Amino acid sequence: MLTGCYRHPQTATGVSCTRCERAICPQCMVAASVGFQCPECVGGGHAGTRRATTRFGGAIAQDGGLVTRVLIGINVVVFVLAAYVLTPRLGQVWELYSAGRAVLGGPDGVADGPAQWYRLLTSVFLHLQWWHVGMNMVVLYWLGPTLETALGRLRFLALYLLSGLGGSTLAFLIDGNSLRSVGASGAIFGLIGATVVMQLRNRGPLGPVMAFLVFNLVVTFSRTDIDWRAHIGGLVVGALTAAGLMYAPRERRGLVQGLALTGSLAVVAAMLMIGMARYGA
Repeated sequence: MLTGCYRHPQTATGVSCTRCERAICPQCMVAASVGFQCPECVGGGHAGTRRATTRFGGAIAQDGGLVTRVLIGINVVVFVLAAYVLTPRLGQVWELYSAGRAVLGGPDGVADGPAQWYRLLTSVFLHLQWWHVGMNMVVLYWLGPTLETALGRLRFLALYLLSGLGGSTLAFLIDGNSLRSVGASGAIFGLIGATVVMQLRNRGPLGPVMAFLVFNLVVTFSRTDIDWRAHIGGLVVGALTAAGLMYAPRERRGLVQGLALTGSLAVVAAMLMIGMARYGA
């Protein structure tokens, strides 16, 4: 006589779970390597299985460049709005602008206090010239997917944003009395620094990325219309953040990576506080 399924007693079945031997009907059968298992045993077996991750602890995603493309899309949309639709209002509201107390009418912008600190981040997504956004997005498209695949989406996004903030806060720290700056270059330099760290960690070839870094540094310091402070700030914060993420020991990876991100944010906050002490009210 056939036994009723343990989940659907009204359904008779002659099949039992290969693990717990409870009767299971076709609706509850889950194919296993040998025979069938019930949903509970399948769930219990998966609970003890470690989730597959990237080398640096990120979740593996089929599309390793999703965040990169989203960031590119945001930058392009903001450029179109700032340059052609909400001109000049969006640029004025989102730019990295600061006038310290030593300037007539100051403090204003970032130096004016927390209500204006949003500019440290919004300026990272703001470009006013097509060549500026074009060059930055080409580099982001080139470097982003590899780093995103290696780190995972959330870690990569944190690296990008912290690098951008690092560039903005160093610019404010050095020249907060009279500052106007826009662009994702700080974040892009952070990705370059992170790529150098990744090549060191993986013992890969350093020549191409180092040559690219040197070329960009030469361009940075050879032109007067480039904010070298944002570039250097992004490079340093990006490299330090990447080192914390990529050199974290496997057995304490979550803790060390969390401390690395917190430490980078603390560096940004310290630069901001010192800048406020120098230029704020």
